[in-house]
Amino acid sequence: MLQRLREDINSVFARDPAARNFLEVLTNYPGLHALLAHRMSHWLWRRNLKWLARTLSQLARLLTGIEIHPGATIGRRFFIDHGMGVVIGETAEVGDDVTLYQGVTLGGTSWNKGKRHPTLGDGVIVGAGAKILGPFTVGTGAKIGSNAVVTKEVPAGATVVGIPGKVVQRSEPDDPEAIAVDPERREAMRRKFGFDAYGVSQDMPDPVARSIQAMLDHMHAVDERIERMCTTLRKVDASYRDGRLPELRDEDFADILDEGCPPIQGADAASRAAQQEAQDTPDHQAPPRRHNG
Repeated sequence: MLQRLREDINSVFARDPAARNFLEVLTNYPGLHALLAHRMSHWLWRRNLKWLARTLSQLARLLTGIEIHPGATIGRRFFIDHGMGVVIGETAEVGDDVTLYQGVTLGGTSWNKGKRHPTLGDGVIVGAGAKILGPFTVGTGAKIGSNAVVTKEVPAGATVVGIPGKVVQRSEPDDPEAIAVDPERREAMRRKFGFDAYGVSQDMPDPVARSIQAMLDHMHAVDERIERMCTTLRKVDASYRDGRLPELRDEDFADILDEGCPPIQGADAASRAAQQEAQDTPDHQAPPRRHNG
């Protein structure tokens, strides 16, 4: 028992740089208090003293703000940082060396009895406010981003962010991503369209930013293919000339963009109605045209 307590306290020192000494951790860390209370309530639960186990878990919730159902299975060196608002359901299973931050929910999506809460593998890290809902497995070493909502299985070593949760990074995060396009042309296109994935890094990518980046890469690939086609046509037909589309200048649309389209009133409305009637009239019923002269 004392060995397990020492192991739990050492896990706090390993994952929280704010921890200064043994006494501070033992007396001022609600995550540790909730874990110790859960170990006792889980012991009672397994011996069919369920009312007493639930009462103890609710008392721990009142004191720490952390609700762990006594039926949940918790592994070794489990660490809850800050902890307020953490909820762990009855059939949840948590592996060794798992870290949860405040506001995390390991919940269920069914009212049926049986397994209805998630299973977390060893070394999983779940960010603040994340919700993991359902009877699936979060693989070993996976990371769940803050405020993510995860409703399906997560591969080992993956990083999940967003609502609903999407896998944005797998294992070996230090390996650079292979770029299939010219980086300089990609950057030039990014500047042309004014896109900048602000705050995005390899450590915490953004799914929306990646989607836009993929669209830019696709446009770049299409542009290169068109250039190759034009080069081939020039070789086949020397008289072939490249046709260039007219440029759209901002000043050509300045008045419209600044003022918007004016409302239809008076004679303008009558003129537009006459044009619309002429378009709707079939060709065989169109009135004869008048010729001057």
